Amino acid sequence: MGTHYSGSKSDKNTLNAFIKMMRATESINNRLNRHLADANLTVSQFGTLEVLLHLGPLNQRAIGEKLLKSGGNITMVIDNLEKSGYVKREKDPNDRRAVLIHLTDEGRTFIEEFFPKHLEKIKEEFGVLTEKEKETLSELCKKLGIRAEEN
Repeated sequence: MGTHYSGSKSDKNTLNAFIKMMRATESINNRLNRHLADANLTVSQFGTLEVLLHLGPLNQRAIGEKLLKSGGNITMVIDNLEKSGYVKREKDPNDRRAVLIHLTDEGRTFIEEFFPKHLEKIKEEFGVLTEKEKETLSELCKKLGIRAEEN
């Protein structure tokens, strides 16, 4: 279902593209979030564990920038992951004022086992697209994302 707006063709195309992108995103997120909830994770918690797995220890600000989350939100996410035993805070040996977030052994084991399962769920969602369509979608999303960062 597209827009019922009666403006110009360009306006309608823009609104239709936006509506379809948002609906697709919401639909995919709803299905993937169920998988995360089954593992007692929020999207931000999963993102934090995933970024630490693939990039190594980071400070909270860097994690927030990677996940596009505010400092306050990341603090709460880290607090909850720390309570779960998945991460720990340690002083940065190169900067005594800074604190780095590290995966614990338990956190590393968990995310190394969970990530491939979640990736399979993502692959299922994108299975309706050809490899070329995935590349095109990726390019278009990057283009929109860069445009948003310019403002």
